[in-house]
Amino acid sequence: MNTQAPMNSNNGASTGDHAGSTRALTRHDAKTLSLSALGGALEFYDFVIFVFFATVVGKLFFPADMPDWLRMVQTFGIFAAGYLARPLGGIIMAHFGDLLGRKKMFMFSIFLMAVPTLVMGLLPTYETIGIAAPILLLLMRVLQGAAIGGEAPGAWVFVTEHVPSRHIGFACGTLSSGLVAGILLGSLVATAINAAFTAEEVAAYGWRIPFLLGGVLGFITMYLRRWLHETPIFAELQARKELSAELPIKTVLREHWRSVVLSMGVTWLLTAAVVVTILMTPTLLQQFANIDAQTSLEANSLAIVCVIIGCLVSGHLADRFGNGIILTIWSLGLGISYWSFYSMMHESTALLFPMYALVGFFVGLTGVVPAVAVKSFPAAVRFTGLSFSYNVAYAIFGGMTPMVISLTMASDPMAPAYYVAAISILGAVIGLMLCLGGVRQQKVVTVNS
Repeated sequence: MNTQAPMNSNNGASTGDHAGSTRALTRHDAKTLSLSALGGALEFYDFVIFVFFATVVGKLFFPADMPDWLRMVQTFGIFAAGYLARPLGGIIMAHFGDLLGRKKMFMFSIFLMAVPTLVMGLLPTYETIGIAAPILLLLMRVLQGAAIGGEAPGAWVFVTEHVPSRHIGFACGTLSSGLVAGILLGSLVATAINAAFTAEEVAAYGWRIPFLLGGVLGFITMYLRRWLHETPIFAELQARKELSAELPIKTVLREHWRSVVLSMGVTWLLTAAVVVTILMTPTLLQQFANIDAQTSLEANSLAIVCVIIGCLVSGHLADRFGNGIILTIWSLGLGISYWSFYSMMHESTALLFPMYALVGFFVGLTGVVPAVAVKSFPAAVRFTGLSFSYNVAYAIFGGMTPMVISLTMASDPMAPAYYVAAISILGAVIGLMLCLGGVRQQKVVTVNS
């Protein structure tokens, strides 16, 4: 049976399943999902914790006589280097994931994140070793970026190929909620460190604790992941010698470029939802609505909790009603809710918490987006196709969005709402195309299904 036969679905759901499309989730499935989500949460915690201590790190790893603005530019430049390393790291790990196995790369990605995070917590500062300090910090950040580039696509592929096809949406939603939980964990740990120590103590040693904690937890998670098994789909492809005979990326770009375009499109939607509404909005609220930092971050934390809930709900409903209709509803919900929220905050902040929570719930479309993307590629090149599309799109759109928003806000303060609304329309269009059968998706099956 041809495992790469596409399916023209009217709702984006797949009809085949490697382990029985009608069976319920088992304890083994639950263990796979929980360990995968836990690892994803800790990897994203390791990746984002840097930004919460950027000011302290900048003062410690650059010359004391450097102007503050230049120090921050260089510090955030090191932070951004992690994003730039994502595509290369993701493509390389996906290449070997399609040739050697999903589990091997799933284990390696968390190892590659845990080591540099632990090292960052132990690095000597500029005062001790001079220019070598920021260079080593940059190197560790690049390794973190390479790791995160392989983690999210690898996790989505891993759980997709383990669970029954009728639960793929919920599995991807669970993984996405884990990744979002990592951001929330970073925020909570940073808040706790700043509450427990004085500013002098944080600068002296307190800033190291979150990095050391992340490294240790990463190794613990790596140990727990050793109990996971290779996916049944890859094992059968390997047994039947049906793995890609050439470089997987060549096959993806030559034969599956339409799937690349689709996956990059939904990733653009994901970056607009996360970067603008979750990462940028707290700062924007402080600027134009005069909301103090603590209040904006408290509202942001509530919104992130609602993102986690939204991921689980959207993933579950996608399994029941199809990816297309749920992607359409959540995309429209995001555009409308963020427009309403952002407009209202210019007039009154009385409904800050409930309105931001509503926005966060619809940011939960990040639960259904990977379900769409992962079904776009056949098993033999699935990891490479998803990783290439996701990481390149995230590097382009995720990196471009803050600059576009900042520049356009100079002429129109509603620019963030316009941007999110425009990309939400794109998401709704893609969803409708899935509903109407205008986009072809793959059956998630093995050779003996």
